[in-house]
Amino acid sequence: MVKIVIENLAQKELLDVDQSKSILKVLQSNFIDWMHACGGKGRCTTCKMIVVDGMDQLSRLTPAELKYQGLSQLAENERLACQTRVLGSCRIRIPEECKMPHMCYTP
Repeated sequence: MVKIVIENLAQKELLDVDQSKSILKVLQSNFIDWMHACGGKGRCTTCKMIVVDGMDQLSRLTPAELKYQGLSQLAENERLACQTRVLGSCRIRIPEECKMPHMCYTP
C-alpha cells in the first residue's frame, strides 16, 4: 500500500494513493488545501514540499523542478507537489513560506 504522511498536518496519512496523479492532485482529492498559485503547471514554487523520507519513492525530477533547483529556489530535499508523483510511501512537510493562513499546522 502506497501512502503519504504529512508531518506538520498532525501526521495526516493518505492511504492507497493513486500513483498516476501528481501529489497536488492527490492532496486536492483528499480535501487538503495546498498552495498552488500557477494552477499546478510548474510555473512557480508555491506548491513546494519538503521530503522528509522517501525521496527515492518519488518520480524523477521534471524540467520545471530542475530549473528551480538551478535558480536555488528548490533545495535538494524539496519537490513541487504539482510535478511529483508518488511511486512508494513517503513523508513530507509543508515549508513555512508555503503555509496557508487558514490552516492549523503542527510542529
